[in-house]
Amino acid sequence: MSIRALIVDDEPLARRGIALRLARHPDVEIVGEAANGREAFFAISEHLPTLMFLDVQMPGVDGFELLRAVPLAQLPLTVFVTAYDQYALQAFEANAIDYLLKPIEDARLDAAVERVRRALTARDADDHCARLLRLLGNVSGRPDLTLDEALVDADRMAQPVEERLAIRDAGRILRVPLEEILWIDAAGDYMCVHTGKDTHVLRATMRELEGRLDPRRFQRIHRSTIVNVGRVKELRAHLNGEYFLILDSGQQLKLSRSYKDKVRLLH
Repeated sequence: MSIRALIVDDEPLARRGIALRLARHPDVEIVGEAANGREAFFAISEHLPTLMFLDVQMPGVDGFELLRAVPLAQLPLTVFVTAYDQYALQAFEANAIDYLLKPIEDARLDAAVERVRRALTARDADDHCARLLRLLGNVSGRPDLTLDEALVDADRMAQPVEERLAIRDAGRILRVPLEEILWIDAAGDYMCVHTGKDTHVLRATMRELEGRLDPRRFQRIHRSTIVNVGRVKELRAHLNGEYFLILDSGQQLKLSRSYKDKVRLLH
């Protein structure tokens, strides 16, 4: 992982000193230097650094004013560099990754770079996790999927598959074989489970029933419909971007546009 560094200090010798010390870190690439806050603002936009060594006191726009001006999406991890330790508290309130006092000691700079490495690794992991959750949410038709929900789903898929759905009906419990279920739809506070012969009614929410069914066999195709993927015989595209599923029983179901990512699971 390459660290793209920007050095911001109004003293040329100070910038050179930081650059020389960073040369001992092969994963750090100096992409630019700036002598004041205004230059730094444009350098950040141009070079998109992941790390910035920032002097606090500079003519014109100082370090804190610069941080307030930079768009959050472009803001790099920041290590403050200054000769005055009275700025330390304010620096950390500005979410600085570290704070170095001049003259800079090699060991302290090395420690700051290591903290940056750890922070970037953690941020990459968080970003990767967020991307995976968005993908899982889109594929599952649950755009608001959380990490806890995804872990529950993974745990459920790792457990032995239940081959029957238990339905309480008039004081008895029916165990309906999953392969007989064609589709399930919502009717108010109840769910209607359709088989080739009967329709069974149980009190549950769509999300609760999704949690009881194997997602490899049952997929949500509408906010109020779950289908047995193995019973889909034909997929027909509609002009408005929706699809219609034809089951082996002849039943036709609509796959809404918000669940169009399910199409690839039904081919």
